[in-house]
Amino acid sequence: MHYGMAIDLQLCFGCTECAVACKSNNNLPNNMWWNRVLTDGGDYPDTAKGTYPQVSMAHYPVGCQHCANPACAKVCPVGATWRDEKTGIVVQDVDKCIGCRMCMGACPYSARTFNWEEPAYAVDFPLGDFDAPKHVAGVVEKCTFCANRLARGEEPACMEHCPGRARYWGDLDDPDSDVSRAIAGRPTVRLLEDKGTEPSVYYLA
Repeated sequence: MHYGMAIDLQLCFGCTECAVACKSNNNLPNNMWWNRVLTDGGDYPDTAKGTYPQVSMAHYPVGCQHCANPACAKVCPVGATWRDEKTGIVVQDVDKCIGCRMCMGACPYSARTFNWEEPAYAVDFPLGDFDAPKHVAGVVEKCTFCANRLARGEEPACMEHCPGRARYWGDLDDPDSDVSRAIAGRPTVRLLEDKGTEPSVYYLA
């Protein structure tokens, strides 16, 4: 099995609901985001590129790309991050992490965050899933493809809460899965393919 995702750039309108759902369901601390929505345009969100009237804009939701050849895993000195061969998910074990942040430097997608301080929250009770991952100071964190939800037979939170239905999910090794059918016969791009990381997230052009 090789879990993967496809995101339709024609359907994504940059609402950031995927990022909010990720933050809420994973009970992420203040100032931490595992999922970001970037704009292919100017230097700020929702700014177009080009000169009027020849302008264009696209939104790219970006999180961990769960690469088949993850650069982050190669540099971790303690084996705290690795690719799970059963699922294709790139795993981060906070109990093993020593906070050296070498994985952050190696990741070409800036998809990892670091808890500099003891996590603080906007409210005084946990949000999201009952089995959301724990958060502690001094370690690196990242998108897990909602592995806790997958274990319950559910989809990642960003899939469930996308109002534009711009995301497709499933087993890339199964030609009949939603994600495999979505990328079949359509132009796709993967971010920074020249880095040789072989991302598991596809963008439908």
